[in-house]
Amino acid sequence: MSHPLSIEPCDAPTSTEQRQALLHNPVFGKVFTDHMVTAQHSADKGWHQARLKARHDFQFSPGTTVLHYGLEIFEGLKAYRQANGSVALFRPEANAKRFANSARRLAMPPLPEAMFVESVKALAQLDKDWIPQQDFASLYLRPFMIATDATLGLKPAEECLFSVIACPVGAYFKGGAAAVSLWVSDHFTRAAPGGTGDAKCGGNYAAAMVAQLEASRQGCDQVVFLDAVERLWVEELGGMNVFFVFDDGSIQTPPLTGTILPGITRDSILQLAMDKGLTVREERYSIDQWQQDAQSGRLVEAFACGTAAVVTPIGSVRGNRHEFTIGNGQGGEVTAMLKGALLDIQYGRADDPHGWMLALD
Repeated sequence: MSHPLSIEPCDAPTSTEQRQALLHNPVFGKVFTDHMVTAQHSADKGWHQARLKARHDFQFSPGTTVLHYGLEIFEGLKAYRQANGSVALFRPEANAKRFANSARRLAMPPLPEAMFVESVKALAQLDKDWIPQQDFASLYLRPFMIATDATLGLKPAEECLFSVIACPVGAYFKGGAAAVSLWVSDHFTRAAPGGTGDAKCGGNYAAAMVAQLEASRQGCDQVVFLDAVERLWVEELGGMNVFFVFDDGSIQTPPLTGTILPGITRDSILQLAMDKGLTVREERYSIDQWQQDAQSGRLVEAFACGTAAVVTPIGSVRGNRHEFTIGNGQGGEVTAMLKGALLDIQYGRADDPHGWMLALD
């Protein structure tokens, strides 16, 4: 690592008893571990002061750039307890590469990929006792970068703060494999050509909130976005990619054209499907065709995927112009098979032919 990480364990870590109580049934993103990583960037020093130390609050000037122009990016990845008791990260190199791409899209200084990997690895190692013991549990790591220039001038960031925090998590959707319902947003869009749809930045998620609120008011779990030009092509959910499974056993997902986040779980599912001998297509799919295929029986399953929720069956879709159920409304064999194959690798229950798991020292 070209930027040495100083490791300073906190003086007063959470006691074993307190930690076990917090790990009993952690709500996603509500409980945080004892430590965090921070590093600074400036125009003259580049990246420096990389430290792993006790988690603490930040203090900024009210004129800090991120507070006014949203210059912020983030990632999400997990550390999993393996079948042999060790701990490993899932594809951190892929997150490091996407993090650097997001930084370049927002005119922020890219973090060296080796520095990213070493940071998440060190934090997961130091706080590995925070991984819950129950099924589907893991340690969720949230690397992020914000522009910290104290100026209201609209310009690319020179001063930045990189940080990694971690939280213990169980299943994202309570109830495990229950299928989710979707609301079709035909008024709001997530991203447009030339925008930041393929960058993992906070603004994309902020813009999706009102559509997710609309979905909740309609009694649906998640929102599904259509393209911004024709309002016809299915793109992704508020925070997950989407897949379709057909009666011939083939699977399809929308292509990466710049408006869809290149999900690491998405990429992994594509590879696993090919490993299983399935025909895989990355092609556009319209919302009208989705409804027609579901009603005719040509489409037998659909699922969403992402780091937080892993793989989640989609049971039904509703909107102002659409309403249909997919298969039996509960998911299906292909979805379950792909989810199981992914989880078996992540938890060390199966071989890792693609070298996705990075073991901690």
